[in-house]
Amino acid sequence: MVLRGGRTISVLTVGAVTTVMAALTPVTAFAAGDPLQQYAQQKLRWERCDTGRPAEFECAKVKVPLDYSDPGGRKIDLAISRIKAGSAKERHGVLLMNPGGPGVPGLTMPVEMEPLLPAEVRERFDLVGFDPRGVGQSSPIGCDLTGDEQTFQHPYTARTFAKDVARARTVADKCWAKAGDVLPHITTRNTARDMDVVRAALGERKISYFGYSYGTYLGAVYTQMFPRHSDRFVLDSALDPTLAWRGLFRGWSAGAELAFTRWTEWAAARNATYGLGPTPAEVRKTYGELIARADRTPVPTTGGALNGGAIRSEYGAFVHVATVTPWIVALKAAAAGGPPAPATPTASAVPDSVPVRSAEAGAGAFGADVPADNQSAAVWAVFCGDTRSWPRNPEQYRRDAIRDRSKYPLAGDLGANIQPCAFWKSAGSEPATVVSNDVNALIVQNQWDPQATLAMAQGMRRALHGARMVTVAGGEGHGVVVAGPSCADAGVTRYLTTGRLPAKDLTCGG
Repeated sequence: MVLRGGRTISVLTVGAVTTVMAALTPVTAFAAGDPLQQYAQQKLRWERCDTGRPAEFECAKVKVPLDYSDPGGRKIDLAISRIKAGSAKERHGVLLMNPGGPGVPGLTMPVEMEPLLPAEVRERFDLVGFDPRGVGQSSPIGCDLTGDEQTFQHPYTARTFAKDVARARTVADKCWAKAGDVLPHITTRNTARDMDVVRAALGERKISYFGYSYGTYLGAVYTQMFPRHSDRFVLDSALDPTLAWRGLFRGWSAGAELAFTRWTEWAAARNATYGLGPTPAEVRKTYGELIARADRTPVPTTGGALNGGAIRSEYGAFVHVATVTPWIVALKAAAAGGPPAPATPTASAVPDSVPVRSAEAGAGAFGADVPADNQSAAVWAVFCGDTRSWPRNPEQYRRDAIRDRSKYPLAGDLGANIQPCAFWKSAGSEPATVVSNDVNALIVQNQWDPQATLAMAQGMRRALHGARMVTVAGGEGHGVVVAGPSCADAGVTRYLTTGRLPAKDLTCGG
């Protein structure tokens, strides 16, 4: 592969090389002579993660190259964890897991996911978590970002756009000043390569995988780079790989508009209870008047006054019709002089991760000093470094924000407004991964998901030709397996325990 600057690097095609060699010989490590072989041969030292966790929850460090084009160069530590399979006789292999983000630590996933998985799955798999490179206990990065610099979406107005541009530029400049030596290497493709080093270091020929949210994209990239090392892959709340990454931000707006329309119908049918309007059109008008009033005079809440843009930023909550409605009622009353409304609805917008999460988990084993803005720094490293699709001209963002707000009034400008990626110094050091393969995988998806929308999951299904998809009809919120019992659970259990996918895509619930 030819990188920028004209260097030809064969190591960056390690996925293809390994695929060819795997077809010839049943190795668990890398081919003879592969410069990554040294990483497969490392001895892992397992120890108890920390005293606040079960004794069977173990942690270890894995060395990986910072730069896969120079595997003999600088090395970084990757923190991994495991809970061993419950039955040595029934053991099938490892179930590697990622909790989403990007930028979210995954070291504690084995203890968090164990109670969500049935006994027959826990018997067959070592549950293996890891903090992705640059995150948590895995050589964490930071940019010294403060306050509003860590907010991911901003409403567009002509009056504030210059400030938005300055903020985006500042975030990029801070990140490159603080972590410029590692930022080009914090990418999804390199995290997928790390996963394959972990596979080899664990002595496994293949890995199974559970990925949630962003973790579905990471899993899909792995199947594309290492198809012969991909076993049973469960993708919970999937993202369309063709949208990486600006398309994802803009894609939220289309999904939000559908959810908002559904909500207006729901609220109108319950006008006697909530008083927001007897028809969907009246409910929409009531909401529009609330936003306009908040833009003139911010609405008092328990967390401070909210203008219209701040209220609209909670667009993801509209998939939860029964919980967002009381919040809108409270905001309407507060705007009219009533008591302050709650600061946010029950369900908030992006970003999200597996419930019950701690960025400090595992620190007893490794003690890495995690910067306060670690997740934000890692988010921008991945979003900006994965792809070259981000426009460099600020005026393009202005035009898109105006256009998208006209098309999707609820949140169109929020997804299209300028981001630090416009000023990233080394965006897309490799081309974004084109996912198109026949690897078997199981996608599980809520119909009403604000962050991995149904349309996005359908895009993932089109990219993974060998996959099947189970859609939870009427399912609300971000996450299926991670959210607890659902009608998709039986299919997930069957697939993980037997490797058998449904004969066709299914819809359950309703």
